[in-house]
Amino acid sequence: MDTRNNARGFRLAWRDIRLGVAALAAAFALSLSATDSLAQDATTTPPAAPAAVVTDPAATPLAAPAEAAPAEATVAAAAPAEEAAPEPTMDKGDTAWMLIATAIVLMMSIPGLALFYGGLVRAKNMLSVLMQVSTCAIIGLICWALWGYSLAFTDGLPGLAQFVGGPSKFLLAGVTKDSMAATFSAGVVIPELVFVAFQATFAAITAALVLGSVAERMKFSAVVVFSVLWPLLSYYPIAHMVWYFTDVSETTGFLFGLGALDFAGGTVVHINAGVAGLVGGILLGHRSGYKAEPWPPHSLTMTYIGAGLLWIGWFGFNAGSNLEANGGAGLAFINTMLATAAAGFSWILTEWVTKGKPSMLGLASGIVAGLVAITPACGTIGPMGAIILGLVVSPICVIFCSVIKSALNYDDTLDVFGIHGVGGIVGALATGILTAPLFGGTGAEDFSIAGQFTTQAIAVGVSFAWSAVASFIVFMLLKVVGLRASKEAEQEGLDIIEHGERAYHS
Repeated sequence: MDTRNNARGFRLAWRDIRLGVAALAAAFALSLSATDSLAQDATTTPPAAPAAVVTDPAATPLAAPAEAAPAEATVAAAAPAEEAAPEPTMDKGDTAWMLIATAIVLMMSIPGLALFYGGLVRAKNMLSVLMQVSTCAIIGLICWALWGYSLAFTDGLPGLAQFVGGPSKFLLAGVTKDSMAATFSAGVVIPELVFVAFQATFAAITAALVLGSVAERMKFSAVVVFSVLWPLLSYYPIAHMVWYFTDVSETTGFLFGLGALDFAGGTVVHINAGVAGLVGGILLGHRSGYKAEPWPPHSLTMTYIGAGLLWIGWFGFNAGSNLEANGGAGLAFINTMLATAAAGFSWILTEWVTKGKPSMLGLASGIVAGLVAITPACGTIGPMGAIILGLVVSPICVIFCSVIKSALNYDDTLDVFGIHGVGGIVGALATGILTAPLFGGTGAEDFSIAGQFTTQAIAVGVSFAWSAVASFIVFMLLKVVGLRASKEAEQEGLDIIEHGERAYHS
C-alpha cells in the first residue's frame, strides 16, 4: 500500500513539475527564434569578463567603468589629455582576497570534487576517480599557462576573434610580476599573474567535472588526452565568447557582444561540462552490468565531505569573480550562501514528497545544484532572487536525474548533465529574469526581462551546441586511440587494473 501511495504521489508531483518544465521549454524554443535586435534590448550590468592588461604599471590604463566588464588595454604613449584618467591603483586587500579565492577554488578540484565523485562510485573504483579528477586538474593548470590563457583572453586572429583568442600570450609572454589586470572599478588593478592563476582554476575544474559522466569505465590514458584536447576545442572558445571584451578595439567575444550575463561561469563551466558529460556518457555506452543490480554510493561520508569543500570553495569561485573585495563580492557571497541552502532544502523536500524519505545523497546533490544555478546569477540578482532560484532548480534537476535519464536510457554515471548541465541552463535563463529590479536585481530601471531572457537563451543554445559538437569530436578521436577500459578492468575495478593499488585494504 505504501509503495502504491508513494508511486501515486510521485506521479502527481511529476505531473505538476512537468507542466512547469514544458512551459520553460516552450519559452526557450520561442526565445531562440527571436531576432538579434530583440536580444540587444536589455540594458544591464555586464557579466564578469577578462581583466585589462597593463604592461607598464606606471602608465594610465584604459580602465573599465564601474559597471562595465574589464578589457585588454594597450597603454599609449604619454600625451596630453583633455581629462586625466585615474591613476591605476593596486589595493593590497583586493590582491589578498584574490589570492585566497584562487586557493580555495583550487581546493574545489583537489580534493573537493575528487572526494565528492569518489564517494559516489563503487569502492573498487574510488582510487581511479581520485586519480582521474586530480590528473585532469593538474594538466588543466599547465595547459592554461602554456596556451589556454592566451586563447581565452586575448584578441583572436582575423575572422576568429569573436570565437577564440590568439597566440600573443602563449607561454604567458609579456605577463610579469609588474603587469596589471583591471577590475570593475576605474583605475583599480590587480597583478595579472593573480588573474591568470584565478582563471586557471576554472579551466582545471571544468574539464574534471566532465569525468563524472564517464566514471568507472574510461581509461586513464584517455583521460590524460581528453584533459588536453577538450579545453582546446570547448572550454577556451566558450570562455572567450562569454567573457572577452576590450576597450582598445571593437573586438568582443560573440556572446559578450550580445549582452549575455554570466558572472562566474554558468555557460562557460556548467552547461559546457554537463553537455560534454552527456555526449561522453552516450558514446562510451553503459557500464558493464548497468541496471542489472543496484550500485549505491560506497561512501556517502566522502561525498558529504566533498560537497562541503565544494561549497566553501565556491565562495571563491563566485565572489572572487568580482575581482575586488567590495560590495559586489559581498553580493555574490551571500547569494552563493542562500541559493545553495535553498536548493539543498528543496531537493530533500522533493524526495520527502515523492519517495517518503529525505536522503543524504539528495542533500549533497541539492547543494551542488544550488551552487551551479547561482553561478551565472550571483553578481546581478538580489538575495531573495537567490532563494527563489535555489528552490526552483532542485525539483527540475531531480526530474532529469531520475525520470528523464531513465526514459532516455543513457548512463550519466554521476549525473553531471542532470545537475551541472540542467542546473546551469536553469541558472542562466533565470538570470535574465531575476536581474530585474522588480525581483531585487541590479539591472537598470529600463531593464527588459523579455530582451535579456532572449539573450540568455541564445547564450544557452550556443554554449550547448558548441560543447556538443566539440565534445563529440574529442570523444570520437579518443575512440581511435582507446577510450573505454576493458571488461576485465570494469569487473575487477579500475583501481587495481589501471593503477595497481586500492583505495581501501580489508
